[in-house]
Amino acid sequence: MDINIQEIIFQFLGGLGIFLFGIKFMGDGLQKSAGDRLRDLLDKYTTNPIMGILTGILVTVLIQSSSGTTVITVGLVSAGFMTLRQAIGVIMGANIGTTITAFIIGIDVGEYALPIIFVGAIMLFFFKNQRIHNIGQVVFGFGFLFFGLELMSSGMKPLRSFEWFLDLTVSLSEHSILGVLVGTIFTLIVQSSSATIGILQGLFGEGLIDLNGALPVLFGDNIGTTITAILASIGASITARRAACVHVLFNILGATIFLILLVPFTALINWFQGTLGLNPEMTIAFAHGTFNVTNTLIMIPFIGAYAWIVTKIIPGEDEIIEYKPKHLDPILIDQAPAFALAQARQETMRMGRFAVKGLKETKNYLLSQDAASLNKGYQIEEALNNLDQKITEYLVKISTNELSQQASDEHSILMHMVNDIERIGDHFDNILELTEYQINHKITITGEAMQHLDEMFTVAIQAATCAMEAFEKMDKELAHKVVDHERKLDKMERQLRKQHILRLNNGVCTPQAGLLFVDILSNLERIGDHSKNIAETLIGEQY
Repeated sequence: MDINIQEIIFQFLGGLGIFLFGIKFMGDGLQKSAGDRLRDLLDKYTTNPIMGILTGILVTVLIQSSSGTTVITVGLVSAGFMTLRQAIGVIMGANIGTTITAFIIGIDVGEYALPIIFVGAIMLFFFKNQRIHNIGQVVFGFGFLFFGLELMSSGMKPLRSFEWFLDLTVSLSEHSILGVLVGTIFTLIVQSSSATIGILQGLFGEGLIDLNGALPVLFGDNIGTTITAILASIGASITARRAACVHVLFNILGATIFLILLVPFTALINWFQGTLGLNPEMTIAFAHGTFNVTNTLIMIPFIGAYAWIVTKIIPGEDEIIEYKPKHLDPILIDQAPAFALAQARQETMRMGRFAVKGLKETKNYLLSQDAASLNKGYQIEEALNNLDQKITEYLVKISTNELSQQASDEHSILMHMVNDIERIGDHFDNILELTEYQINHKITITGEAMQHLDEMFTVAIQAATCAMEAFEKMDKELAHKVVDHERKLDKMERQLRKQHILRLNNGVCTPQAGLLFVDILSNLERIGDHSKNIAETLIGEQY
């Protein structure tokens, strides 16, 4: 019988591509349906390891990606929303949650893949409702997942005719470490543990590999999936790097334990298959689920030990940016609204200090292109957004109580001030993005233009610093200085725009560099405006 090698390769690769697209598309649909609740889930419900594990399972089921959950977790740890011990629980849960995909694959609905794709397409193209659209995306991705599996399975069938392939599967059965390496490397390449498991289910279903060969590959799959978390932690905080390190250690240690216990574990899976009447695909799903659940149960008592080990492996201390409010006590709102208002004032001052720090980090990134300043700047901007939301909610609750005229005036000042500080954060975030764009697209800003930006940035930082100090000290003299700084910024912007036009006319700078320059100028001028708004609330005058 003639075997077309090219057809086998193309069918397998095409099937793999469709499978990966299906997983991603389905996960995106699920994530859209859940909205911002995923981050909130991870933020709120990880108070202890057990809750962390359960939350990790739920989020991974929703987005169909353990790597995605781990990346979100690393981001939350880096941002200060989550401690290392909380993150360890979530990572453990993510490993369990990812097994759901294998169980979905184990349900043999491959022959219905095309009708499922059709139903999803109808929901995507003929309905305007966003909720139906999101569900359609999930259904469409689900159908593509199975269609890709069917293609891969068809592509792998002729492999039984190749002696070298049969020899390879025998080697995997005889040399379990080789199986672990194969699973690890393949998952590293395709960046999806679900894809590796799906292929493994296909091979086992076609009788191309036995259970002794399949299980080590499964263990390696869990090691390979850690690469995404490692990549996400590059350039992140020390704690985030420790979280990624935990993910690696957890999966390597789990694979090692199960390799040692491979014989009894294989016997257990064979028993499951015979007793429950499992099809080959579901057998692999049960093996995957049993491995991850058992591994997690074994490791739960050692969460503290994991935290200690990774602290030794990755020493050092982070400069912590605490996103969460420190002063907003909800009990005071009804019992002592005046004290609650004082608490809100303290938190607003803290928010203001963050804004000034963010401006300084942004300036440093603009001038030195230091990646650490970029990360800190983005973290601070996220912290400002979070504090804006929390303080505003707190102030709204305070307003439901009867306040004195003085308290009412202060309440109004705080509401306006919180908004202005958050807007300052938006503007330096814009500058960070513009600078990133400049670096990535290799756009050169002239030395003269950079000097002008440096000068204007200095004045903008002075304006914001004075505004925050004026608020903390209730100093009207400082507030008047803010107004002077703002006027200076307005004047500088007009002058620098004129000089910029001359540079453009003389061909000294490119139009792209010119647009970036003007955008940064505009954002700096707006920072001055918001600083002036804060000053005006103290002065009680309009300029």
